[in-house]
Order: sequence, then structure tokens, then C-alpha cells
Amino acid sequence: MAAQSKLAEVAFNCTCQEFIHPWTKSCACATAGMLLSLIPGTFRTYSMVYMLALIMRMRIPSLKDLRNTLSSILQSTAFLSLNGSLFILAICLVRQFLGGFYFGTAAWLPALLVSSLSLAVERPERRAPLAMYVANVGVETLWKMLEARGLVRSIPNGQVFIMGVSLTAFMYLYRAGLHKTVAKDATFKALGLIMGKEEEGPFNTPPVNNSQRSRPLRLNIRCITSHLQIYDQMMTLKHSCCPHKAGCAFYALLGGLKPFLGGVGLQVGLKLLLNIPKILQFKMQWRQQIFNKGSLQLGLALGIFSLLYKLTSCGLRHSFGYDKAVFAIPAGLIGSIGLLHFPNTTVSLYLMWKSLQLLYNWGVSQEKVPEVPNFSLIMYGFFTAVLCHSTVLEARSMRPSYFKFIQNISGGRLSRFNLKSFEAFGVQSQDQANQVIKKLGIVMSSPNPLFPLIV
Repeated sequence: MAAQSKLAEVAFNCTCQEFIHPWTKSCACATAGMLLSLIPGTFRTYSMVYMLALIMRMRIPSLKDLRNTLSSILQSTAFLSLNGSLFILAICLVRQFLGGFYFGTAAWLPALLVSSLSLAVERPERRAPLAMYVANVGVETLWKMLEARGLVRSIPNGQVFIMGVSLTAFMYLYRAGLHKTVAKDATFKALGLIMGKEEEGPFNTPPVNNSQRSRPLRLNIRCITSHLQIYDQMMTLKHSCCPHKAGCAFYALLGGLKPFLGGVGLQVGLKLLLNIPKILQFKMQWRQQIFNKGSLQLGLALGIFSLLYKLTSCGLRHSFGYDKAVFAIPAGLIGSIGLLHFPNTTVSLYLMWKSLQLLYNWGVSQEKVPEVPNFSLIMYGFFTAVLCHSTVLEARSMRPSYFKFIQNISGGRLSRFNLKSFEAFGVQSQDQANQVIKKLGIVMSSPNPLFPLIV
């Protein structure tokens, strides 16, 4: 107990210079150096993002488009650069105000104080997507932190369950026609391409006359003509309330084939795009990169989901004699079996947050849930604080790609933080950081980061 108390005293008495800027005594110089380091990296990042968005419009940009793109790049660069530099300043100020470092004030509290303020600099239409992004990464990080403490335990294919429930919520909103009113989102455009316009609501179900139902044919299974009649009936049989023109079986089969081919094409196209340098150098390993089972994963997931969804929907319409948006719930859950071929955590969490956002908007419009002012700012602030805490003190819980991104745009500062004083917190922060740095192959060729501003 005495040893633990001494370690806690060391952590509390650790100075901000020992912790985050050992190369300079001045907190102001550390903040300014961080700002200068962030500007080039964030400018490159947002230049690529906005230029790609400009190209995706598939038209020659006008002078106004170019001006708006440049303005957006500069504004987003200012936002992220300000966020990172103020984070350093906030760590120093919080320590001076409290007199030392606690577990929650070494990174989490400073990030919480400055992140929402920084987001106000970003364009209003970008705030909600940014909040969704950090919430996506933040939930995954928070889960890993809790899992490392033994408080939670992952279940097999848990991400598939999340993806299935989220897609089911999307399909219900799509079938109910709410995507045209209170739940507008670009995600439904992609959903329309995958599932087809036939499943788009709202529907006007025609009255069903049960007396007009055709009697079953008497068939001789030994006769070829009977087999042809069975095939023809399967391909043309549809309920009067089904929104499609072709038979239900043909509609479901074609509805599964199109997403399958589209998913395979998309996955192969992305692999080709990411391997352009190898292709130009004739070093592409086609069999390992393209012609493998991995190229079928997305196509199988989308194809089977669409096939089972449409089969279930048509079956429910035949059984009940009418069509309702609520049929999307059992159809979506059954279709989720196909998602076992694509167990992607990132996509699952994105769909979860997006579906929760749309359901929340619907609930607000119906006055079922209260509207929280500045909810995007609050969500961004909380999960950014979680990410900053994990990146600094619990690096193993952070996505390696995110850790490397912060390391690069900060001018190599992240790997130079001195975390030895925080051993009292019991999470082995320095060991975690060293393991991630070694795993990512980060080499510090200089004792100082970019723009050290030593005084």
C-alpha cells in the first residue's frame, strides 16, 4: 500500500514538461510547435478527402466548386489543427489548476474541454458526420478498454448481430417511406441500389379478393409438361400486393444475384485501386490479391441478405394477404444470416450509429423523445476524449491505424510522451505505448519532434 501511495504521488507530481513536452520548458512553445506540426499533415489529409469528393461528382468542377473546395479544406484544417494544439495547452492548464495529474485528467478531461470548442470552427454540415466517425471509433476503443479490465466479454459474430439489427432498422424506415421525410440520409441511395426501388415505401396496398385466387393445378410429376408448368408457376406466381412485376421467385433470385455481382465488383475494384503501384510495376500477385475467397465476401453478404429478405417479405405478403412496413423487421433479421460472410466491425458500428441517429430524428419528429441541443457537439466531445485518453494512456485499445495517423500529423510527438510516471494508474501505459510503437515500426531518428521550438 505504501509503495502504491508513493507511485500515486509520483504521478500527481509529474510536470507537464516531463509528460508531453520534455524538449522544451515552455508550454506556449509546446502548443505552438504542435500547431505548426499539425497544419501540413491535416492540410494534406483534407486535401485528399475533398478532392476525392470533388472527383466523385463525375463532372468538370466550376470555378465556384473549386473555391468552395479550397475554403472547406482550409476550414477543416483549421479545425483539426486547433483541436490538437489546444489539447496540449489544456493538459498544461488543467495540471496547473488541479496541482497535478489524476487518471482522468491526464488526457480525458483536457480533450473533453477543447474538442467541442474546436468542432465549432468546422462547417456545420460536417459536424454530425465527424461526431459519427469519432463515436464509431470511440465505441470500439471503449469496448476494448473495458474488455482489458475484464468488465465485458466479446461474443462470436457480435458485429454481425449489430450490423443485422442496424440494417433491419434501415429497411423498416425505407419500407415505411420515412427516408423521404424525417429520416433523410444519403445511405438510403446505396440501399436503393442494393435492394431495388420495389422495396421503397410507403405502399398503397390494393384490396385482396380471396375469391379470385386460382385453384391449384393437378399435376403429374412423371410428365415433362407438369415440370414446365411448375417452373412457369414459380416464375410468375406473385401476390397482388407484392410491389414487383415479376414472379416472387424470379424477383428474389434476381434480387440476390445483382447485389452479389455488385459487391464482388466493388471489392475487386477497391483492391485494384489500392494496388495501382504494384500493377504498374508488374509486381501484382493476382492470385493472392484478387482471385481468392476474400473477394467474394462482400458480394455473398449483400446477395444472400437481399435474397432472404425478399423471399421472406414475399412469403409474409402471401401469408397475410397484405403488405406492411413492419414485415421489414423479420425479413431483415432473417436476411442477416448472409452477413456472416462479412463480419466487419467498422461497418457494423457505422451502421449502428447511423440507424440510431435516424431513429432518434424520427422519435423527435413524433415527440416521443426529447431533442437534445447541440447533441453532435456533446457526442464529439465525449468520444474524442475517450480516443485521446486511449491513444495516450492505453494505446493497445486504440486502432493501430489511428495511432499511426496521430503520430504522423503530430510530427512524431505521440511516441515521445513520457508515461513512466503514470505506472500508479495500473494500466502499464508506457509498456502499452512501447508495444504499439514497435508493432507499427515507428523509428525515432531524432530526439526531438518536428518544430520542437526549444527554449
